[in-house]
Amino acid sequence: MRIETEISLLEDILSEWQSLIGEEYQGYRNHVYRMVHFCQMLSDGDEEARQKILIAGAFHDLGIWIEDTVDYIPPSLPPMLEYLQSRGLEAWSEEIRLMITEHHKLRPYNDQAQLLVECFRQGDLVDFSIGLFRFGLAKAQVEEVKATFPNAGFHAALARRAGRWFLKHPFDPLPMMKW
Repeated sequence: MRIETEISLLEDILSEWQSLIGEEYQGYRNHVYRMVHFCQMLSDGDEEARQKILIAGAFHDLGIWIEDTVDYIPPSLPPMLEYLQSRGLEAWSEEIRLMITEHHKLRPYNDQAQLLVECFRQGDLVDFSIGLFRFGLAKAQVEEVKATFPNAGFHAALARRAGRWFLKHPFDPLPMMKW
């Protein structure tokens, strides 16, 4: 698979959020690019599947900055739904909603009617684990994507946020995770 360093659909969506994300923008942008590349490598999807992956990728963690929270899945959904509605893509809403809400599920998502949901979960986990989990991707593929889109402090920023969250919510340390 050819690595794309600039994907217009991603750039269009992400650029609208750049000022809100601020100094963490490059880290988030690179995370999105890494995970969507991993998703595309893991899927046998067509152009429609690719677009769904890109849209879900752009919005999947935005709630971090929208509400300045580690419990970011719920606030990531309204802007995605608004985006789909504004482009007449409401038919994709449920699938992309599941891609976002289930992307931190610890066990596989097994609904065969929604294969992109599991693909998206795996793609995010490849990146979140820094390549420890690869789901059949070659180590060289993962390393090439990581080299093209450096971490830029993304994981460190998440760790800082998680630390602050834990101090305030010790009995709910990882609200975004699902069994």
